[in-house]
Amino acid sequence: MYFIGIDLGTSACKLLLMDERGEIARVVSKAYGVEYPRPGWSQQDPADWWRAVREGVPELLTGLDASQVAGIGCGGQMHGLVALDEKDEVIRPAILWNDGRTVEQVRYLNETVGTDRLLELTGNIAYAGFTAPKVLWMREEEPELFARIAHVMLPKDYLNHLLTGAYATDVSDASGTLLFDVARRAWSEDMLALCDLTAAQMPQVHESYEAIGTLLPEVAAELGLPAGVVVAAGAGDNAAAAVGTGAVGAGTMNISLGTSGTVFIPTTDFAAGVGDRIHSFCHADGAWHLMGCILSAASCNAWWVNDVLGADDMAAEQAEIDVDSAERSLPYFLPYLMGERTPLNDVSARGAFVGMSMSTTRSDLTRAVLEGVAFAVRDSVEIARSLGVSLASSTVCGGGARSAVWLQMLADVLGIELVLPATEQGPGFGGAMLAAVAAGAFDSVAACAGSIVSERKRVTPNPDLASAYDRRYRVWHGLYPALRESFAEVAGGE
Repeated sequence: MYFIGIDLGTSACKLLLMDERGEIARVVSKAYGVEYPRPGWSQQDPADWWRAVREGVPELLTGLDASQVAGIGCGGQMHGLVALDEKDEVIRPAILWNDGRTVEQVRYLNETVGTDRLLELTGNIAYAGFTAPKVLWMREEEPELFARIAHVMLPKDYLNHLLTGAYATDVSDASGTLLFDVARRAWSEDMLALCDLTAAQMPQVHESYEAIGTLLPEVAAELGLPAGVVVAAGAGDNAAAAVGTGAVGAGTMNISLGTSGTVFIPTTDFAAGVGDRIHSFCHADGAWHLMGCILSAASCNAWWVNDVLGADDMAAEQAEIDVDSAERSLPYFLPYLMGERTPLNDVSARGAFVGMSMSTTRSDLTRAVLEGVAFAVRDSVEIARSLGVSLASSTVCGGGARSAVWLQMLADVLGIELVLPATEQGPGFGGAMLAAVAAGAFDSVAACAGSIVSERKRVTPNPDLASAYDRRYRVWHGLYPALRESFAEVAGGE
């Protein structure tokens, strides 16, 4: 029996084929572009996502017995606004998770509606990346298009709609819309009314591991799959990655070093009153989680190595870094290339190197980029610790997790052991696992994770570096407040 996992990312759609033992038979990736029509704006054509699936699935099945495929599950980029009209046609390009056009709408929500009211209704405050501010922006800036909206969907839910015909979402992805009452696991009628939306325009909410339907006959025929293939509700990419790395249930944790960076901490109960510091969302396992999100993680390293240095060998650039030293004077890097979410909630934040001198080397700056991202991850970890959460270890996934230098630095900065899962395909693997549960191969997400997730390697922090990194973190942590007003002026002139 096979299960297809779809990782609907920002730069590519990755598909994998997994059997009931968790063995991956094949992985296929289809890249696509992102539009940046203005500074801070980020959008995408949903047709590119569907094209990737239509091309990728037949390639995934080449030479294999497609009749053995029993389920499909998707882990998708969160928060994106996909607006459909009454004919199911996409009204405008999807506004993505890292888009910053909604400054005024976020200010209105947090200051006029008020953070206390938002926390009461949704469990979270407004961030530029969330869906509700995008809806308000569209209502105010594109009223004719807004008036045509018949269905509001999230990116992976649009794929699921094309696969099954269902208008459905899951609790983890819905949690990031600011239209969802996370504690009740249901749409907030008050937030919908505030955004001039109705319940009829919203997808039906499911648990991530529930089936939303089976493949439409014509879609099954095109993809070369049986018509009875079950499609799971799926999850937001971070929740799917947590499932795929075994971060299921209290006492676990996952860090993702992808385009963005996340700290994902499962909880047994809903954490009320903390959503102004760290996200409090539903988890794909039927419970809840805390999540910190930085908008630029591995993308900072790609920007530095590929775009600035004009190089293509990241390992070579990191080869000169001495991970056993944090004592000497080194420059600092603020990784806010796309603004920042938690804990700053500032779309005007910008990247910066601070503390360079005539002795600063190329490898010093490369090190500063990696360390700056690690410090930004630590910001969210420190918030969780302040809430009484005990963090002894964490799994790690994402492209950045392939760097041994970066992993050791992250372990040293956080002071915790890092665990590399046997598979690197976090969101796609998690999506396939959710499909396996939806198809009845496992009784629960926890049972599935316990059966097929295993570890490959552990990275232990160097206790001799703890005090040095603590000092550097304190200095780094003070840089953003010192530069905040300057960042606002810079962003205002863009």
